[in-house]
Amino acid sequence: MLDNLAVLSIAPVFNIQLLLDGLFIGAIFALAAYGLALVWGVMNVKNLAQGDYVIMGGYIAYSLGQIGVHPILGLPVAFVGMFAFGWIVYVLIIRRVIERDLFTSLLATFGIAIVVQQVLNQIYGPEVRTADAGLEVRTIIGGQVTVADIRIVSFVLAAALAASLILFMKRSRMGQAIRATAQDARAAKIMGIDTDRVYAFTYALNAAICGAAGVLISMIWVIQPFFGITHSIRSFVIVTAAGFGNLPGVIMAGLGLGLAEQYSGFVLGAEFQQATVVGLLVLVLVIRQIQQGRQRQVVQ
Repeated sequence: MLDNLAVLSIAPVFNIQLLLDGLFIGAIFALAAYGLALVWGVMNVKNLAQGDYVIMGGYIAYSLGQIGVHPILGLPVAFVGMFAFGWIVYVLIIRRVIERDLFTSLLATFGIAIVVQQVLNQIYGPEVRTADAGLEVRTIIGGQVTVADIRIVSFVLAAALAASLILFMKRSRMGQAIRATAQDARAAKIMGIDTDRVYAFTYALNAAICGAAGVLISMIWVIQPFFGITHSIRSFVIVTAAGFGNLPGVIMAGLGLGLAEQYSGFVLGAEFQQATVVGLLVLVLVIRQIQQGRQRQVVQ
């Protein structure tokens, strides 16, 4: 560890590589976390299958690549396909647990995650896979820093999708209905909003966002049927740190998590990257508990 820290201080150019890699992957983390923030904030459902929906999107891009379709073209296919899948899951499962206690919704979404993992494992096997975009890898700063074109493209696509979601939530009638339902579902229902349809659309939109994020991850990273849990934990870290309805906070937390993972992987070793994510989740939860305790003391 000390040797790696010394490398960063002696050769600052390595910091540039880690910063770029962290920002590129962090933008996709933020995109998936925004979908979780929607479901959590509107429906009060903690979706433990979040990361598995991401992996599903990645396998859609991989499958299309196997038949000669460029993975980037798989993004709209994954978005639409996962939207339909999310709507079906809501109708069959989520609708039945949305009004129940927290444990029931956690158990239901955990069951969905297990089923998705096993189905993907049966279809594709446990091997790590990636969707080859066929783009170049460029070097800068005298060849000391590498930048893959697909990472830049993925960053731009993630930013464009996030901007589209912001416009949708602010300008469209469904977006306004989602925000109204998140503020007060009972009042929204009295005002004539079909809250059940809003819940279905919200859950389906979350699955679609995850599918799009999975396509991007499959092109710049790797996918495997059982990697979903790590993406779920990342989304929970980001949403817990940023809070609901705080898209700038989600973006900053996502980028920060991407940087933290890259630096921990370099300094501590790749095997500690996932430990860093779990450690950050515990840290965020502890800080939240301390903040809530102080707020109670102020109120009293």
